[in-house]
Amino acid sequence: MDLTYSDADQAFRTEIRTWLEDHLASADWAGLKGLGGPGKDHEAVEERLAWNQHLAAHGWTCVGWPVEHGGRGLSLWQQVVFHEECARAHAPHGVNHLGEALLGPTLMAYGTAEQQARFLPPIREVTELWAQGYSEPDAGSDLANVQTRARLDDGGAEVGGEWVLDGQKVWTSNAHFSQWMFVVARTEPGSQRHRGLSFLLVPIDQPGVEVRPIEQLTGGSEFNEVFLTGARTGADLVVGEPGQGWAVAMALLGFERGVSTLAQTVDYARELDTVVARARANGSYDDLVLRDRLATLKVELSVIRAQGLRGLSSAEPGADSVFKLVWAGWHRRLGEAAMEVAGHDGLLTRSADGSAYDLDDHQRLFLFSRADTIYGGSDEVQKNILAERVLGLPREPRP
Repeated sequence: MDLTYSDADQAFRTEIRTWLEDHLASADWAGLKGLGGPGKDHEAVEERLAWNQHLAAHGWTCVGWPVEHGGRGLSLWQQVVFHEECARAHAPHGVNHLGEALLGPTLMAYGTAEQQARFLPPIREVTELWAQGYSEPDAGSDLANVQTRARLDDGGAEVGGEWVLDGQKVWTSNAHFSQWMFVVARTEPGSQRHRGLSFLLVPIDQPGVEVRPIEQLTGGSEFNEVFLTGARTGADLVVGEPGQGWAVAMALLGFERGVSTLAQTVDYARELDTVVARARANGSYDDLVLRDRLATLKVELSVIRAQGLRGLSSAEPGADSVFKLVWAGWHRRLGEAAMEVAGHDGLLTRSADGSAYDLDDHQRLFLFSRADTIYGGSDEVQKNILAERVLGLPREPRP
């Protein structure tokens, strides 16, 4: 496997690095550097949306999409370069990852020409934001246990009828500022498990949808509960065939761990550097055991990046599951090391006037990283995938 970049890739790196340096130096955007991201999605949402629309106006969204769908058609390595340079420039984090990286490619693969024409341009232009309606109170890691139901009301719309949805979704990222949600719902009465599910596109701003933010330990409310009570969407807004939504839902998850996820190792390296700097400043770096622990984290991160590149370039079975396991576990260990470095200060919260609950960056890192091994596919699920689908071991007993 050749992990080197071609001259053309390096030239592209120079192009995007120069563009980011020039534009992030502007007074309009300089104050947004580093805002957003896991555990901090509540930060400067409107300002980050404006930055994303600025990127779109200059052709820097959906860079990996095919040219015929409005993207730049960049190669895999150029996409890696793009996301790495955004991370290195400390650009504000995006607000439409679910639309650009997950739903967009899914619509290209499974959507109708009409669906592509309706939804891809607003995703590319960042004028419509998307949330993911998968998990439920009893269907998290076990997604096939979805109980949200949708029935077709033939008389509910002027043309073709409408789907009427009832149920509850939970851990719905960014639903509180999104306009649309893609929903996995059971559309065949009496069906069980992965059979009889459909993949629907549902507008959030309607009377039948209630969004309740879930306050997290980090102080934000990135996740939400979403209640669907007679919510409606057009009969033509089912992606793929009705009842065959499981295949569409799984295909979407396959897009989840792409090049943008790999680029988060740049952010992780920056976080590690801040932990090391704090250790040097407060003297804990003199502890040889702790110093060895920090050095191990640095070496491991280099290996994780190589593993991610290898998985992207070779499409080995189970590579995305391996990558999820290793980066999630590493990030949790970084959070634990950060608290060890912080010492007693890591136990304290403070604010300017001493009254509010406020976290420093390392406290937030520790608390949010506890969820890394759960969201986006828990460790247990990833290990089962590798055991059963890659190694061919017997299936774990199902209820």
